[in-house]
Amino acid sequence: MPEPTRILHYGLGPIGIRIAQVVALRPGLESVGAVDIDPAKTGKDLGEVADIGRMLGVFVQPNLEAALKKSKPDIVLHATGSHLPSVLPQFLALAEAGLPVISTCEELSYPWFHHPGEAEKIDEVARRNRVAILSTGINPGFIMDTLVLILSGVCPSVTRVRVRRVVDLSIRRKQLQQKVGVNLTTEEFAARKAAGGLGHVGLPESVAMIAAGLGWKLERVEQTLDPVIAPCALDSALGAVAAGRVQGQHQIARGYVAGQERITLELKMALQAPDAGDFIDLEGPESVSSTIRGVQGDIATAAIVVNAIPRVLAAVSGLRTMLDMPPFRSVGI
Repeated sequence: MPEPTRILHYGLGPIGIRIAQVVALRPGLESVGAVDIDPAKTGKDLGEVADIGRMLGVFVQPNLEAALKKSKPDIVLHATGSHLPSVLPQFLALAEAGLPVISTCEELSYPWFHHPGEAEKIDEVARRNRVAILSTGINPGFIMDTLVLILSGVCPSVTRVRVRRVVDLSIRRKQLQQKVGVNLTTEEFAARKAAGGLGHVGLPESVAMIAAGLGWKLERVEQTLDPVIAPCALDSALGAVAAGRVQGQHQIARGYVAGQERITLELKMALQAPDAGDFIDLEGPESVSSTIRGVQGDIATAAIVVNAIPRVLAAVSGLRTMLDMPPFRSVGI
């Protein structure tokens, strides 16, 4: 029987914990290390921190150096931050340690358009150390970019891309409701937006990935972000939301090619949002439309990260994107 693939978990927030839970259910995978800066988690057994239901004998360390003294992982599953500049040192350190990485960092999903300097640094260090680094997830990483490009494979040509994702926040975690501004006043929403504290990270990266995949020269990406206002009293994980307060947000990213808006990605996340799902429209001589239901972002992100492990271990070294990867598969039970 082959040896299990040894996993180091880097970041144990809500997504990192879900990733650890998926790993614990998979034969052939073994968690051997964990890193998190939260003092309430360091020193504890990963099984306890991730609510796995059993102790794993793996204790959460406060930094990468301490974790690598305790374990020899084959690959790192990374979930610490969304913004590439702030987590760049983590990727460089992991690559220098000779460790392949699968990350949920949204701005790493396709950084070549918006963060070319950081992308070049990561790619150079990863190539030099002969490891692959990939960021993936559901959005960005699959629904609003990779799946769009897969569907384009049945189109003779594509002239316009429109994607709409509607998320019902009523059934999502408290942290996500808080992140998008649920229960704020409109004035509070405007202030947090101006300070850069609101808005989903990753839509511009999805626009750039789609343009690159279709061979379009992307000129610019523009974004809008507006509150969704509760028409009546609503329940939330943050307490009762009175009519007139914020129940979610509505974000649109537009990609321009040859002076025209060719890519439109629309994301609405709101309490009791009707018609939740994902809607893809590819316009061209033979237009194609697709509707997908039931993709729960947190669960699906953890799943795609774990399902990516064999592909990343086999990938060409360097900074990779989903454009470089063969399709991932789950496991049958």
